[in-house]
Amino acid sequence: MYWKEIIRQMYDIGVGSVTIVALIAIFIGAVSAVQFSYQIGGSFIPNYYIGYIVRDMTIIELAPTFTGLVLAGKVGSNMASEIGGMRQKEHIDAMEVMGVNTASYLIMPKLIAAVFIIPVLVCIGAFVSIIGGYIASVPFGDLSHVDYIKGLRSFFEPFNVTMMLIKAVVFSFILTSVSCYQGFYVEGGSIELGKASTNAVVVSDVLILLADYIIALILTT
Repeated sequence: MYWKEIIRQMYDIGVGSVTIVALIAIFIGAVSAVQFSYQIGGSFIPNYYIGYIVRDMTIIELAPTFTGLVLAGKVGSNMASEIGGMRQKEHIDAMEVMGVNTASYLIMPKLIAAVFIIPVLVCIGAFVSIIGGYIASVPFGDLSHVDYIKGLRSFFEPFNVTMMLIKAVVFSFILTSVSCYQGFYVEGGSIELGKASTNAVVVSDVLILLADYIIALILTT
């Protein structure tokens, strides 16, 4: 029963969010490439640094943070609404009367699914973002294919990928736990449920940004 619920949540979170994550990621990569190309214009910095900067900005910061913020709005609000609706309709109370551990059944599969599938979405976002930087730089810019690939291969630190995955796991835990908490303990009617969904997104976003700062502080010093 738990395994089936975990798989269902993985499908809902992963397949349901891959399109919006990829769409945002490709424009983030494109904008990063265009902005950095503009900033180094007329300077002595080699053009291939565009690929290097897009790669590192995407892996270290943009892919995990933007994916976390987007999923906090899409997935987090949905989780808060789903569990909050069950609380208001007394489904949770009925399950507790039957002896079901409601927190374990309703929250734990969502948490496990998010911790496993959101890092995959972050990796997809990072890959698509680098492609977006390529599209903005090579066909529509002054950078050659060779220079962009050279930038991608230059000064690579494998630890940056580890940092990205650590951020992805922490962010997925934050947005899932906060959203489920807001929905599980909601009281009142539809207005309170709407406030709980809003609070889930706002609190998750703030905590994700705070965790982003703390992780960067710890792992880069």
